[in-house]
Amino acid sequence: MILSTKRNFISILSVFILFVTCLSFSNAFAFQELQNDFKQYKGKIVEKNSNKEMVFATISLEGTNISTVSNTEGEFLLKVPLSIKEGIVSFSFLGHTTKKIPLNELDKKNNKIELEISITKLAEVNINAPKDAEALIREVLSKRGENYFNDPTLMTAFYRETIKKRRRNVSLSEAVVNIHKSSYASSKKDAVQLYKARKSTDYSKLDTVALKLQGGPFNTLYIDIMKYPEYIFKEGSVDQYSFSFDRSTLINDRQIYVIDFKQLKSIREPLYEGKLYIDVENKTLTSAVYKLNITNRGLASRLFVRKKPAKVDVWPTEVAYRVDYRNKNGKWYYGYSNVLLEFKVDWDDKLFNSVYSMTAEMAITDWKKNDEGINLKAKEKIKKSIILSDEAIGFSDPDFWGEYNIIEPEKSIESAIRKIQRQLKRGKNIQGAAAR
Repeated sequence: MILSTKRNFISILSVFILFVTCLSFSNAFAFQELQNDFKQYKGKIVEKNSNKEMVFATISLEGTNISTVSNTEGEFLLKVPLSIKEGIVSFSFLGHTTKKIPLNELDKKNNKIELEISITKLAEVNINAPKDAEALIREVLSKRGENYFNDPTLMTAFYRETIKKRRRNVSLSEAVVNIHKSSYASSKKDAVQLYKARKSTDYSKLDTVALKLQGGPFNTLYIDIMKYPEYIFKEGSVDQYSFSFDRSTLINDRQIYVIDFKQLKSIREPLYEGKLYIDVENKTLTSAVYKLNITNRGLASRLFVRKKPAKVDVWPTEVAYRVDYRNKNGKWYYGYSNVLLEFKVDWDDKLFNSVYSMTAEMAITDWKKNDEGINLKAKEKIKKSIILSDEAIGFSDPDFWGEYNIIEPEKSIESAIRKIQRQLKRGKNIQGAAAR
């Protein structure tokens, strides 16, 4: 009955549950009303020549800790407190020149930001590149206590998880969370507090299968490789990969080494392959994009399936991860991450199998040093086994998010929410008429 995960390298990421019957919703949280003491700016980020949408581009207000990212359609929403009258908004994307625009020159709506592909003198970068890619990775991992935040930090983050059956949205859950992040030099785990949450789910599209993601924000938080290297490069596992230099690039106008990595052919256990982006000047990891090796369907399936109905077979078809870091005063910190899991559910008594995709993403939208040594009480911390869709209360409050920066929802998600809301409202009206 339950799909979950038990993996050697990523023991908490992408934990999934499959219930044959629908679960009831929880109304466990009440939220305070917030006044509109902020301005918001909307727009779209595209590549200048091709007009292609820039997905997961970073938008930040310089001189502050306020930031967000664009959605899968390149759209963004940035909220700025009224107390900030002026400033520079920075728009950046991998391999493109960063664009900076004064805050007072942005419109409240319909901003179109065009980013140009960066022209890098690759030869100059590559001449000075270390010859041993694996040695560079070991150096980067060994310096995480020096190059990343070495103070406890209080972070505000926006978290979203979605479930699709083929191309149709069937579930969306969102939350604002407070992260008590410990120093990168410390082995202490980060703690998370759920501040606000909402959801919308249409179980009728799930073929009587209610699919839920267990782990919530921890699914994305633990992709922070520099804080949790053990989940991908645990001690002794670096030598189970091959590393090689790819062509260099730019991120936020900084020269970046690109290193390809993949597991050795002699390793049978499913590991990872992808790209690591290393800052040339500081030898720091700025981004990572990688995926799980799922060529062995049986082994990959056992990483995720804990319990399931006897007449169903479940296996992943794609498991992908991404993490991005940001720089503040010469120190780097976790800024954004996402997880994608696609898999098939094959029932013995059905002619066609079902294809599902589950995504989880989290963006740090504000942060400050924890100078006062504030700690969460045990009852305030969410558990790593949390199912966010059971804790959220719905999409009924139009002012739900108040001043908090979020990732703009895709049009397909917005349409799905409106449709589900209409169905729920229609159902309530029918019930009310029957009662009368």
